[in-house]
Formats: sequence, C-alpha cells, structure tokens
Amino acid sequence: MSVVHHLPPGWLLDHLSFINKVNYQLHRHQEPSCSKKKPTSSVYLDSRQMEAMSPFGAPAVGFAPDSTPVPGNEDGGGCEMITQKYVFRPELFNVTKPHITSAVHKECQQSNSHENLVSGNKQEVSVSIGKIRELILDGSSQLIQEGLKSGFLYPLVEKQDGNSGRIALPLDACNLSELCEMAKQWPASNEMELQTLRLPEDDMSVTELDLSSQVIENGSSFSKMITLMGQKYLLPPRSSFLLSDISCMQPLLNCGKTFDVIVIDPPWENKSVKRSNRYSCLSPQQIKQMPVPKLAAADCLIVTWVTNRQKHLCFVKEELYPSWSVEVVAEWYWVKITHSGEFVFPLDSPHKKPYECLVLGRVREKAALAFRNTDTEVPPVPDQKLIVSVPCILHSHKPPLAEVLKDYIKPGGQCLELFARNLQPGWMSWGNEVLKFQHVDYFIALESGR
Repeated sequence: MSVVHHLPPGWLLDHLSFINKVNYQLHRHQEPSCSKKKPTSSVYLDSRQMEAMSPFGAPAVGFAPDSTPVPGNEDGGGCEMITQKYVFRPELFNVTKPHITSAVHKECQQSNSHENLVSGNKQEVSVSIGKIRELILDGSSQLIQEGLKSGFLYPLVEKQDGNSGRIALPLDACNLSELCEMAKQWPASNEMELQTLRLPEDDMSVTELDLSSQVIENGSSFSKMITLMGQKYLLPPRSSFLLSDISCMQPLLNCGKTFDVIVIDPPWENKSVKRSNRYSCLSPQQIKQMPVPKLAAADCLIVTWVTNRQKHLCFVKEELYPSWSVEVVAEWYWVKITHSGEFVFPLDSPHKKPYECLVLGRVREKAALAFRNTDTEVPPVPDQKLIVSVPCILHSHKPPLAEVLKDYIKPGGQCLELFARNLQPGWMSWGNEVLKFQHVDYFIALESGR
C-alpha cells in the first residue's frame, strides 16, 4: 500500500513503496545450460522480419514467438529458473531539506513585492490563495504529525554528510519523443491493422522491439524487460501502454476499451519549460481536441493535473471540462514535503509553490446509462482533499493515484493515464515519453534468486 495514513484532510503517501511493491521480478532460464541447444528466450525483430510486418515494425494481428520453456538438454541437465528482482533507486526520493530556504525566500519576497503571482483579478486571486493556504497548512499539519508519530517521517538530523552531494541521474540515451517523430515519416497503415500486441505469457524476460505505434500489453503476473533502440525498460505486471504523440492516438481508440478513470497530466505551456526545452508543450486548444469523450466510459472520473497558474485552472474548469461534458466535482492538492515534514518550498512563495492542483470531474452525459448498467454505487468524490508525499527528484514524476481513487470508481474499473511517463499495474498508459521512468537505469538489480 502506498497510503501510510488516511485522515479526514486526506492521505499521506509513500511513493517509493508503491513502486517497489509492484514487484519488479523477471523470470528467465539460467545459462549456459539452456543456450547450448536453444537460443536465449528473447525475440529480436531484424530488418528482414520488419519488412514483412506492418509499417510500424510489429505484427499486424498477433505475436507468438517460439519460446517454450526447455525442460532439459541432451546431457540430462535441466534449465534452472532464475528470478531477478529490481527496486527503484531510493536516492531518487532523498529529499531531506527544502529546495528553497526561508532566508532565500525572504529575499525573493522583498525583490518581488509588487509582482502579481498569476494573471487575472488580483483581489480574487489573493482571496483564493488565502483559502488554499489555510487548507494546506492545517490539513498537511495533521498528516505530517501522524507521519512523525509513526516514524514514517523523522526530524531532520543536522549531520547529513552522506547525503549532501548531488545525485548522478541516469541518462536515457533513447529519446522517446524523437522516436515518435520518426514514426510519422513511415508509410500510413490501415487503422484496423493496429491491434494490441500482447507479449507472450511464458517466462520470456527480454524482448527486442522496434518502435511500434500500437498498444503493447504485458498481461502476465510478472515483469518483463523490453529493449527499444538499444535501451532497456521494465514493464510491470498487467500493464499496457501506447508510445505515441497526440497525432497518433488512433491505436488507443482501436483497442476497444473505454475507461472508468482517466488521469491527465498535460504538458502545459510554461516559460521556464520553453527556455529549458525540456519537453514539448501543448496549447490549451490542442489539449481540448484530445479524444477524451471517446475514451471515457459512463460516469467516468476525469482527473487533471494543473500547474499553479490561475489561467490554466480556469481553462480546465470553465472551458475544457464543459467541452468534454464533464462536471467539476472536486479540487485536490498534492503537497510536497521533505522526509522531516517541511514544505519543499515556502507556502507563501511568489514563484514555486509546494503544492499542485488536481481537478476532478464526472462525465455526466453518460451518468444515467452507468446507473442503469450496474448495481454498484460509489461514494461521491469529496472536495478539498490533500495528497501529501515526499516527491521524487525526477521532474514530473507524479505520485500514484490508484489507491486514493479506488473508492470512487466501480470495482474492476478500467484505468487510463494520458501523458504518462511511467507504467502502473492494471493501468493503460499513453504518451510520447510513456516509458521514461521505466528505464532500467532508474532501478537497482538485487541478487538473483532461484
């Protein structure tokens, strides 16, 4: 469970625990006993095979390589099953001190005393921020105190010699967004040919895949590792994904599913992001054109991450959701803290805030149909809840929402994340960086077991 404490104000989450309880285990046969008579249990799609397949480099209908487990060899030796377990690098959650100290913050306040935080009516914004500040200050205090009592959070120890240095982050040499751009140059294919590619159910641990604009599904109960353009990525059990950009979402529509919860983390236009050229942004109108209504099931819960710009919040509530026939039902806040319970940024900082907003809504156009088709009633989504957690130091690595949302969707509901950068068991994920945080370099391989 990623939920450490659940109190009236909201939830205290353990993001790292959520990742590691996914149980990233790979099963493979031990070499060299197997390799003497049979090739290793991996699949490599070479250029000749690719020519016989769809233009996107994957079979049009199915995928069933010959990878039957080998019981033994001619010398009487058997193939021993090896289990390799991976855990997420814990130092990527090593947030022991605020990103901005109080002294630096006071200087910023003095030099920017006349600068407005957001566009729009200054008085209305001030009132709104005051209410949010009170909500976050009171609510997070209760959750943090409970975390300190239980030992999940701990007071800052002055001696931090071993953790004071900079952490070397893994370099993902495979630029996923560029691969999506490359796919656009290939010949167009019949949309109906783009079916879901289901990875084999056997003990195959490594699959070599070239770029494929189709849904990839790991339906097995253990993880798999795929190789994409020479880079290795871990796929959690029972997960699916589509690696593409907004211009190539048709395979997601063709998979024949609608979803009971859709989490959206749009790449909002932002001056600092434009300057850093970190990733491509989308305009509000481009986001508005996304086929969310076609993907949403009856009474679908829509959850959208919104940056701390009043302009974006107003757009979601007053324009985006109405265009999708979605009724706003709640606003939640993700509050980012250190391991000692301090906000990562001062709460009244004029620039960086220690929280982000989530706007939750229901697809009301289909609500009547939903109630006719099921006897299961889900409770209404509560408003003004907090999700408090120590953030990952990786940019835009959002906390998991699966456990905090499960009470507000029907049992067994289908889940989808748009603009995802990682995968979750039981979820479909889409985006042009959908495998980013699944890169094997973000994980540590533990000692193999038998």
